[in-house]
Amino acid sequence: MSASNFIDHVRLCSRSGKGGSGAISFRREKHVPRGGPDGGNGGRGGHVIVRGNSQLWTLLHLRYRKHIIAGVGESGGGMRSSGAQGKDEIIEVPLGTIIRDAETNEIRAEITEHDEEIIITPGGRGGLGNENFKTAVNQTPRFAQPGEPGMEEWLVLELKLLADVGLVGFPNAGKSTLLSSISAARPEIADYPFTTLVPNLGVVSYYDNRSFVMADIPGIIEGAAEGKGLGLRFLRHIERNSMLLFMIPADTEDVQEEYRVLRGELEQYNPELLDKHHILAITKTDMLDEEMMEEFKEDLPEGVKTLFISSITQTNLDQLKDAIWQGLNAPEDDK
Repeated sequence: MSASNFIDHVRLCSRSGKGGSGAISFRREKHVPRGGPDGGNGGRGGHVIVRGNSQLWTLLHLRYRKHIIAGVGESGGGMRSSGAQGKDEIIEVPLGTIIRDAETNEIRAEITEHDEEIIITPGGRGGLGNENFKTAVNQTPRFAQPGEPGMEEWLVLELKLLADVGLVGFPNAGKSTLLSSISAARPEIADYPFTTLVPNLGVVSYYDNRSFVMADIPGIIEGAAEGKGLGLRFLRHIERNSMLLFMIPADTEDVQEEYRVLRGELEQYNPELLDKHHILAITKTDMLDEEMMEEFKEDLPEGVKTLFISSITQTNLDQLKDAIWQGLNAPEDDK
């Protein structure tokens, strides 16, 4: 999917329906001269509802739909007939979508399951008909309730991709090449920074018909947590990944420094990201001979599982999938 089609942030106006008014009505039958009140209740106004859809992975369909307007409830009628409810307006969103109040930035809802539905802007209640106000003192009430007004509010929908593994690295670290090598995804690949402008998802096949989902996140640069480069726009996608795969190319000048910067950007954005299980992959190792490989190992960061891989020559890709699978299925205490 092209960059122009990947939309992960939209702002829209949500307006629920007004409730219908209760009816003022009295029974009129041939042999019942004083039949009493029989005004029915008004119908509820339509809700604005958010529903999860696992077949969607972008908010593109909402990009130009700035106003979501639910139907109004109908008024009640005589003979205790209630008014029809207003039509609900349903917004389908990808899994991983967060709905925020545009003014307060408060999280109002979070969609993580297919067909999960949350009423985000409730419709107004219908008014009670005059039948409900009959008392021993007032047996012919000539009043009824009006329907409650609907609500109007501005909302922000923000998508955070759901994936098992998130690829974290500087531009040109080989993330897209790895994804295309071990999954059916075909991200754009080129030898220049920020080739990847949108996240790409790929399903990686494992043994016995098992699989996991890998997300190629656009490259991070120093200062990304402060908005530099693609900045905060895509750092949020890493929050929903179960584990992280740090990727550093073999032609980097200082592996430990690059690893430190990557961890620092994640920590500055959200310190909880460092609590995720993670491993380190040294990419493009087809450029190294055995002697260079041994020298490289001496400069690796301590305390993190590290693998040397090459997507071009398929070196250690099976071992990488084994390490990822073990990490995804390790007990919580071991992560």
